[in-house]
Amino acid sequence: MKLRTSAWREVVAYRELLWMLIWRDVRVRYKHTALGAAWAILPPLLTMTVFSLVFQRTLGLETQTLTGQSRIPYPLFAMVGLVAWSFFANSLNGAVTSLVGNRPLLTKIHFPREVFPIAAVGSGLVDFVVSCLAFALLAVVYHATTPWRFELQSTLVLLPIVAMVQLVWICGLSMLLAMGNLFYRDVGFIVRAALPLWMFVTNVAYELRPSGTIAGLLVAANPMTAIIRAYRDCLFEGRAPDPIGFGCAAVLGVATLALAARWFHRLEFRFAEIV
Repeated sequence: MKLRTSAWREVVAYRELLWMLIWRDVRVRYKHTALGAAWAILPPLLTMTVFSLVFQRTLGLETQTLTGQSRIPYPLFAMVGLVAWSFFANSLNGAVTSLVGNRPLLTKIHFPREVFPIAAVGSGLVDFVVSCLAFALLAVVYHATTPWRFELQSTLVLLPIVAMVQLVWICGLSMLLAMGNLFYRDVGFIVRAALPLWMFVTNVAYELRPSGTIAGLLVAANPMTAIIRAYRDCLFEGRAPDPIGFGCAAVLGVATLALAARWFHRLEFRFAEIV
């Protein structure tokens, strides 16, 4: 525990470098683009539109079938899942190559190497905040132009807790994947191939409930399912996240981060010679 605490203290001590890396990633991502930060909004917005057209117009599925209830407009239901999932997927895609992509800094300067995957998550967090603002605007439009009404619920104050659990889970997984990709470049290919498949066993575009099947077990073991459901519970249902499902996701996130920090600090001395 003393080792892990000292490692995190060192990361805090280099927080200015962390902020610099985060803003560098954000600037590079949107440099020489005509739409700039709008690209943080367009992918989930366009994907939500495609899901709505395919599921509701082409396949003729009812809102009740997709969301588990008829009260929530499907585009808003899907947008919540896509915003949360985009934060997860974009952070992992950036973090998995963060050590390899910063080879010059990794081999020449002394500082905690954890800042690289954490910076990738930080740049994903910036996009997440922008996407949340887009969702809020979309909710205002639906509130003003359709019979659906957004109600202010006391559970909205729990949203930062849900976001923090997701952030902890992403940071832990990002550190493990960044380190794994440094030793075995296959990890980056696996992550890029697995994320689109992972999305379809997560309740991003439709509500999923655990069952006795293999798919049901995957749903139950998937922490992103509980996290996305927690966002929707707080926003739409006016109820606190499920204590069992969300609690398990929180415990898994903390355990993953603790394990990642321990392994990262133990193997850090080998990074320069491997890269």
